[in-house]
Amino acid sequence: MVCYIYPIKLLLPEFMKTIALIAHNEKKNELLEWAKQNVTTLRQYNLIGTSNTARLINSLLSLEVKPFGHGPAGGDILLSAKILRGKVHKVIFFIDSENPHGHEHDIQTLIRTAVINNVPIALNRASADYIIMEGPEDVTP
Repeated sequence: MVCYIYPIKLLLPEFMKTIALIAHNEKKNELLEWAKQNVTTLRQYNLIGTSNTARLINSLLSLEVKPFGHGPAGGDILLSAKILRGKVHKVIFFIDSENPHGHEHDIQTLIRTAVINNVPIALNRASADYIIMEGPEDVTP
């Protein structure tokens, strides 16, 4: 386990970086297990998530994930807007690439927005592990 020591300023809500946590239905349990293994690190961030993902994590872990909308009902677009406004610093999105999604164009917009705006985005557990290794102070605002 890696232990980071941060200046108090970084742990105050107004200075904390934000991570968005999202998972397709078929990947929610995988994201939940990943979050459980990284709960100490995740506590050092403001956490937001699509409504169902946030509700699941909040009900089973001692984390506070603020919901911002249901993915297929525009939640992915709302997250894209937050990225454009500089309000999100990392995205963890466990996608189900084996099944079609009716809002595929929204998903692609979200991925493209993160890439264009140089926001780290993880689409699976391996890339999420790399993104979370970087401490909150290592992300440029």
